[in-house]
Amino acid sequence: METIDPSTGRPLPPDAIQRILFIAPSVHVYNIPPLTSTKGYVAASWTADNNKRQIFTARLRVLETAVPAANNEETVKTDILLEDPSNGQLFAAAPYNVPAVVEQVLDSSRFFAVRVQGEGGRKAVLGIGFEERGEAFDFSVALQEVRKTLGIEDNGKYGGKKVQKEEKPEVKRDFSLKEGETITVNIGGKGRRSLPKMEESSSSSQLGGFSLPPPPGGSSFLPPPPSSSEAKAQKRLSRNMETPKPEDLGFDDGEFGEFQ
Repeated sequence: METIDPSTGRPLPPDAIQRILFIAPSVHVYNIPPLTSTKGYVAASWTADNNKRQIFTARLRVLETAVPAANNEETVKTDILLEDPSNGQLFAAAPYNVPAVVEQVLDSSRFFAVRVQGEGGRKAVLGIGFEERGEAFDFSVALQEVRKTLGIEDNGKYGGKKVQKEEKPEVKRDFSLKEGETITVNIGGKGRRSLPKMEESSSSSQLGGFSLPPPPGGSSFLPPPPSSSEAKAQKRLSRNMETPKPEDLGFDDGEFGEFQ
């Protein structure tokens, strides 16, 4: 099947690739009045008088077309298509090459003004309205991705039409040792001064879990202290003890009993 460029109606090369970025099965199309204010469009005037300005209900598609080029690159472009939902016949196409092609209205998040282009380069502005806010949000996100891909800047410049098809393969590096090569390993702790250890820790490490043996008698408990009555009796006994005389201790109190 021959692939047709939707914006020009001309056949595309056989190796051209087309991809649908967004589709809405039911979008209301309006014949809107010329813009009278620099602020923007207002959708309330489109839907006044029981939708008198509505033309018909169309199917909307955002179509990306990639055509291979020289030097392993490809030319990419995107079109917004308004088609008959019953047979797919094209009603209007808007080449999306600048952000001003689609403008959101001031009073609603579901309505947009789209600048379409016909045969011979003739241009017109149509109003579109989504039935659900979720579809309008997805439409805005799809256009944002298109701007990133094509390099469309906010100031209206259009660049980045050519996109590389394939990236250069990653170069694998060989880290294996060749013949005669060696590896030098530096130990992190070598040459550092060790901090002095605390005396308590060193002494406890030297004891190595040493414990004193139990006292004689096989009991590891200390004897109980004497009672108060026993302590008083021992105190009186020590007072009544007589002081020993020198003769009793073996000293001679004779001629040599004192030093001269």
